[in-house]
Amino acid sequence: MAALAAPAVAGALAYVNAKAAVGYDLFMAKSIAQGYVQSAYRERAQKLNLFCDLEYWAARADHADLPFLVYQGRTWTYAQLHDTVLRYGHWLRTELGIRPKQVVAMCYTTSDMFVVTWMALWSIGATPAFINYLLTGKGLAHCLRISTSEICLVEPSLASNLQEISADVAPMKILVVTPEVQQVAFSGPAVRYPDEDRKIDDKKDLSILIYTSGTTGFPKAAVVSWIKILRICIVTSNLLGLGKGHTQFTSMPFYHSTGSLVGVASTLFAGGTIAFSQSFSKHTFWSEVRATKANSIVYIGEALRYLLDAPPEHDAATGACLDKKHHVRTIYGAGLRADVWPRFKERFGIDTVIEFYGATEGVLGTWNISRNSFSEGAVARVGWLLRTLFFDRMTLIVRTDWATDTPVRDARGRCVRAALGETGELLLKVPADDIDAAFQGYYNNAQATRDKILRDVAAAGDAWFRTGDALRWERDGLLFFRDRLGDTFRWKGENVSTMEVGNVMGMHPCVAEANVYGVELPHHDGRAGCAATAFCGGGGAPSPAELASLAAHLRKALPRYAVPLFIRLVDGVGRAETTTGTHKQQKVALRKAGVNPVGEDGEEITLYWLRGDTYVPFGKEEWRRMQVGKVKL
Repeated sequence: MAALAAPAVAGALAYVNAKAAVGYDLFMAKSIAQGYVQSAYRERAQKLNLFCDLEYWAARADHADLPFLVYQGRTWTYAQLHDTVLRYGHWLRTELGIRPKQVVAMCYTTSDMFVVTWMALWSIGATPAFINYLLTGKGLAHCLRISTSEICLVEPSLASNLQEISADVAPMKILVVTPEVQQVAFSGPAVRYPDEDRKIDDKKDLSILIYTSGTTGFPKAAVVSWIKILRICIVTSNLLGLGKGHTQFTSMPFYHSTGSLVGVASTLFAGGTIAFSQSFSKHTFWSEVRATKANSIVYIGEALRYLLDAPPEHDAATGACLDKKHHVRTIYGAGLRADVWPRFKERFGIDTVIEFYGATEGVLGTWNISRNSFSEGAVARVGWLLRTLFFDRMTLIVRTDWATDTPVRDARGRCVRAALGETGELLLKVPADDIDAAFQGYYNNAQATRDKILRDVAAAGDAWFRTGDALRWERDGLLFFRDRLGDTFRWKGENVSTMEVGNVMGMHPCVAEANVYGVELPHHDGRAGCAATAFCGGGGAPSPAELASLAAHLRKALPRYAVPLFIRLVDGVGRAETTTGTHKQQKVALRKAGVNPVGEDGEEITLYWLRGDTYVPFGKEEWRRMQVGKVKL
């Protein structure tokens, strides 16, 4: 009987484990707990600065000559980088007078010199401000000014951008680090400055300034604390198994936290290898991955969409498809859309997707380790254990008034918890009497920092961080990102998620990319759906058959009110509109442009609108009729 009962018991336990995600929760809880324990130890030991890790690996006989950075065919070992960092740091101290705790702006493309400069500043106790090298003009001047830096270190290729705005940021000194300057700096003595210069008074102290993407205006400088960096490194290295013999690859910019913290810092912490390219290109991405023998990839979701759009590569000698000819088994990143997720895994032979959710200035992150179709598209997966111990206490999705993008409150003035399956804003709990312990806010911007905190949410006097993101919990402990607040719009009395509509559009075979947003129309209430769309086949105009097929697809997959009424033709994948350096779609300019078929500078815009069972051209005459109230949608 016992022999017969054993399989039944084992089966029952396996079912309970799968349903309640006990094993998954225990693994995640262990990784998170290690982050807290190790960071507490390192805080006491004054080893929060990751320069300590560079020093540690460079001093070990079995590790010093192992590769840390691989860039454009050059490899930097831990010992080589450490030696160069000490030389450059000494030059920065003696020649430029850079002091401990001083903020120093650095404007570099993604390169080995970015990492050398970053680590050199840390080696002398200074604080780098990572400037987005794609910025120009007023946006660039704004970021430099709010950094409060007295000097900006610039690579030669970006010098003209800085020189154009030098008067706007005076008296800041702009130093172009030419090869000649670099040679002088690197030829000096390798001086290790005393630990006292790198002393960290509080784990919440500023380690780096990293700027927000600026999708709705000028970027803000987010305070990245030492403790935040360390916890990111610990969790990332645990989930990916980083360390000796493991190579990560990324093409994400280092001025962004995904490239710098998830990529470089986490690899440094674990003693692994980070291979990277100067910029993302769908044409060279996989050849670089193969050349570096990378085991994992750090991604931003939209980049994977571009890779999926690219035609397969073939071996010149054998003609064999190279899509799965690589060593990558795991990809780790954020923003992977549900319509791309399974197709990318299948085409490129990826075993595991680790999708995370978080923000540079945020107070916690979530993860979804996905090896099958169960949790595709989710930004978090939690079982009973994690939900009870953590998520039910520290997170809250609240019902939201989409007209004002504010939480709905009940008669007592408390926020209303969203029901299971209901989309609302995600709030994260912070200590009411010590908000700075969890949220350090924006550098020298008290108002923007205050605006991120909501009070009296679940109880009088409590405090919660506003993510500004709309998410929803589904059954089986899956958390799905739906939209940024401000992107969701209301039409015909219903809320429309731009991300949900974009995902559905992306599943149609003729659509290469779609950016969905709401536009105001004359003589209509609310906002009508419009999709800036790049079609397959080079981004040209779609055929009538393709437009009819797309309309049928959308009507079948979406509620009637969510089907886009307008399509704006755009040229090519990645140019569905202006994107940030991390491929985040920006909708503000498109919303402002509306559906006027004539642009601000007089250029003609190709638009279609839904009439009957298909999309047909929408031109000047149709716009005129709408303006005088002769069109009712």
